[in-house]
Amino acid sequence: MLQIKNLNKHYGKKQALFDFEMTFKNGVYGLLGPNGAGKSTLMNIISDNLAPDLGSQLCWNGTDITKLGSKFRRKVGYMPQQQALYDNFTARRFMMYISALKGISTAVAREQTEYLLSEVELHDVMDKAIGGFSGGMKQRVLVAQSLLGSPELVLLDEPTAGLDPKQRVIIRDMIHKTAKDKIVLVSTHIVSDVETIVDEIIIMKQGRIAANGTVEQLVSVLPHERRTLENAYMLHFPEKNTAGGAIDENSSV
Repeated sequence: MLQIKNLNKHYGKKQALFDFEMTFKNGVYGLLGPNGAGKSTLMNIISDNLAPDLGSQLCWNGTDITKLGSKFRRKVGYMPQQQALYDNFTARRFMMYISALKGISTAVAREQTEYLLSEVELHDVMDKAIGGFSGGMKQRVLVAQSLLGSPELVLLDEPTAGLDPKQRVIIRDMIHKTAKDKIVLVSTHIVSDVETIVDEIIIMKQGRIAANGTVEQLVSVLPHERRTLENAYMLHFPEKNTAGGAIDENSSV
């Protein structure tokens, strides 16, 4: 269980997160919000790649993550929104490289590499150079590497960016399967990618939680004929254009 209390983050004079509080248990959580909402900042802090402001509390099963240190980081699988890949590496070599960084034994790394690349339908090209992959294929490699080591907490920042509809279904199904015994937090600007698989939605606006709950809870305030997650989102951002179910999201904050 991940408990977050009084989470604040400043970048100089700009505050990106305001008193964020949430308790995460096993399941899938969808993180929705427009530019500058604080989604990527939140994920960077949870993954221990970014320090929060003093007074913020992040606890894993009751223990502050700063006290757990590397023990906590080994429990986390993280796919950042922007991550450079080594074009001269094959997909297999990249997965083995990440496994080594995570301290995974060679035997386990080989087994998990085969399995995960098969799950994202890249098994047939796993020994080809990543530099020749399409954007969608590279994105699937990044999703696969986040699951190496069987992490208990998985953070996926825009996992379906650049994927075609078929590829998005592959990733969505994988997320659903993965979440049976993990906490999975998915940031996305494509509402349909999470609407059918999440246990809870968190809508963020200007660094704060604007609304959270199950899809059913969020849409219950709408007239019956308008009960979709996209329409529930629009209640908080009436000025945004979300045609096609996509929220404008270009910022890494």
